[in-house]
Amino acid sequence: MITTVSVFHPVGAAGFADWASTLVASAADADGCVDAQISTLVDGRFEPAVAVTFVDEEACDAWIDGPRCAEIMRAGRDLGHLPSAPPIELVDGQAPPPGVGAFRHDIVAGKSGDFIAAEQELTQAASGFSGYEGTTLFVDEHAGTAMSVLRFRTERQLAAWVSSRERGEALAELRSSLTHDFETMSATTAFGTTVRTDHGRVRQTPNWKSAMMVLLVLYPTVMILSRFLGPILDRLGAQPWLALWLSQVCSVGLMQWCLMPWAAKPFRRWLDPVDGGGWRSNLAGAVMILAIYAACLALFASVTWLQFWDYTDA
Repeated sequence: MITTVSVFHPVGAAGFADWASTLVASAADADGCVDAQISTLVDGRFEPAVAVTFVDEEACDAWIDGPRCAEIMRAGRDLGHLPSAPPIELVDGQAPPPGVGAFRHDIVAGKSGDFIAAEQELTQAASGFSGYEGTTLFVDEHAGTAMSVLRFRTERQLAAWVSSRERGEALAELRSSLTHDFETMSATTAFGTTVRTDHGRVRQTPNWKSAMMVLLVLYPTVMILSRFLGPILDRLGAQPWLALWLSQVCSVGLMQWCLMPWAAKPFRRWLDPVDGGGWRSNLAGAVMILAIYAACLALFASVTWLQFWDYTDA
């Protein structure tokens, strides 16, 4: 899924909710829309914004580029609701744009007011840091969930705030209003490494887990390419040094854009450096991958049709 956050200047915030409701309604009527929200505005502390979530980028682009959205945006400009930044796109499984921090929260029932007050304190503290541009807050009191989007001019300045003592002190009050610690929108690389921020520290998947994932995909990929692509290259007259290079190009390309992202999905929690960091999670994931190793070895050891060193067309 993809969430696009459109942030506006606070100058016309007085009538923002009325105008934004028409924008939200147009998104809700569009194909592929999952959710649409207007930001929470409290004493001018947060930026006016609209967040719309679609099932994929194509559906999102169709709405943004459509005539209805363009018409509403023109009407908004006439009313003084001017965008203060390009739309922020938050895609599941990908890191937010540079300088943007996006956080999801589950709020304790009846503590929405405490949560908003804590976010105000965080915003006040962040505003004193170099490069700070604004904070947008979306609170769904019915569902007990929230999303905050923090903007800094550069990734370096965002990191300075995230790791600061001031932020650490302000987070204590925020956590008291949550059912569990907030979630940072994180990214998983094509080769199985998840990067996220936890308590002000950047953490990533341990190297041994990433290595196990690479081996999990690399072994069957090389075996299958050797069995099926190798003979084709031989028949085409490719020299061994060229055939090996072409085979590696295919294996790296398949792993980068297809096989590794697909294989990593069932292990997303295990690869997460925070959620999958416990010993039970570590052990369960490792045992499962070892079992798949064993299954692959048994398959290629017993099925002659897959053995490139023995198989012949005769």
